[in-house]
Amino acid sequence: MGYTPCRLLLMDNQQSPPHPDTRRQLQMARSMCWHCQSEVTGEYFCDRCVKVQPVSKETDYFTCLGFPRRLLLDPQKLEAKFYELSRTFHPDFYQTKSADEQTISLSNAAVLNTAYRTLRDSIQRAEYLLALETGSVKDIRTSPPADLFEEILDLQDTLEEYRASERDSDQGHRLRATLQTEQEALERRKEGMEAQLRQLFADWDKLQDAGEATSLARVERDRILKEMRDLLSNRTYVNNIVNDLAATIA
Repeated sequence: MGYTPCRLLLMDNQQSPPHPDTRRQLQMARSMCWHCQSEVTGEYFCDRCVKVQPVSKETDYFTCLGFPRRLLLDPQKLEAKFYELSRTFHPDFYQTKSADEQTISLSNAAVLNTAYRTLRDSIQRAEYLLALETGSVKDIRTSPPADLFEEILDLQDTLEEYRASERDSDQGHRLRATLQTEQEALERRKEGMEAQLRQLFADWDKLQDAGEATSLARVERDRILKEMRDLLSNRTYVNNIVNDLAATIA
């Protein structure tokens, strides 16, 4: 999955100017102001010339929205923070500004939008955190759970047989009933994987909150990330089959 910022803006329609306490809540890498070359340290705006600053490419989505790298985020707090920050870059505030400032505000709003879209979904959030923590920018490959491999092969054969059958025939009805049963079983399996993921999310957050830099903590970190990657891979595979089944027997 890619994380390139999109241009779609999710903005609050409120037209009040940015609150002064809000202007400095986007953490950015230490840099120089593009306009006056003053040092800018983690601010939306330059303290000297008050020009809007572009979000650093090194800033991750958690930091963009003012959250630590945790996986059990409160969705209401996440949404509230997003709309609070997005008002800072509302186009109406930049109609009389320079072309550079208008471009930067739109770009910053797009980054915030993409950050919110990524973090509000628990699965995308976990995949994104894995990419951050492991340095991998590739999609997580889908793979079938080992204990379901033979069952899935049989299921694919049944799917092909159903697609080739007369839907209103006795055989078609029988195959459809079989596929519905398999779909329900796989949905339960997916729910079980999601429950395991939630436990891993809690384990991750607890480990990060402890802030220990011991060898045992590093081993636990690696365990959580590996199990999370494997579960996400299996879940995506099962989810794809469930969707295929639903579309076929609908």
